[in-house]
Amino acid sequence: MDGTLDHVMIRVEDLEESLDWYQTHLNYEEKGRWEADTFTNVFLGPEDVHEDGALLELTYNHDGRTYEIGDAWGHIAVRVPEDALQESYDQLMAEGVEDYRDPESCGNRYAFVTDPDGHEIEIVKRDHGAKWSIDHTMIRVEDADEALGYWTRKFEYTEVPGRWEADSFSNYFVAPEDAPDEAMKVELTYNYDGREYTMGDGWGHVAVRVDDLDDAWDALMTREAPDYRDPASCDHNYAFTKDQDGHEVELVTRD
Repeated sequence: MDGTLDHVMIRVEDLEESLDWYQTHLNYEEKGRWEADTFTNVFLGPEDVHEDGALLELTYNHDGRTYEIGDAWGHIAVRVPEDALQESYDQLMAEGVEDYRDPESCGNRYAFVTDPDGHEIEIVKRDHGAKWSIDHTMIRVEDADEALGYWTRKFEYTEVPGRWEADSFSNYFVAPEDAPDEAMKVELTYNYDGREYTMGDGWGHVAVRVDDLDDAWDALMTREAPDYRDPASCDHNYAFTKDQDGHEVELVTRD
């Protein structure tokens, strides 16, 4: 199983508005598009995204539905150079992006903005990867041990540097063992107060690359992953499982 995180999908209510936002403010370009009868998927990323870097998938349903963000999904994080956090945030503010959490309020370690649908985007300082490329996707989990065990057993991931254990919560980062720095990671956030989360439908899934769809699916079933949408039900183009909290994980192949 390859295991590289291929993309993260979010649902948007106005495709053209969202495309304009990401292309204007994060300098993303369209990397791929799938037009179906009832929905459109568009894949975006920086021009010079790494070959193992993740893309952002925007899903637009044509029926005009609205979405609830929920709180089980947290944010995507995008990279800026180590010395460019304030400059990058100021640039976004000058362009009219909504002021959510500025660098000063975050100890000058990171900052947050929101896109037109309210999806949170963290801005993090990194010395690797293209500017605005996706560094990680954060999801909230109700049991840290179960969550770490899920990614370790099901996808053969390992915990990578970045663990942060605070008084009221912990953050853990997982990725394939040999993933390059430029690859996306999954951030697992665990709050100690025993809270439960609402999944909502504004976020869709993270996608994991596999070498062979059927072989990967069989391995996941052996490892007791949830049987959500098997390859046959998806015309052998992809498949879906879920983690222990219900976050959807897509399996995809890439040439």
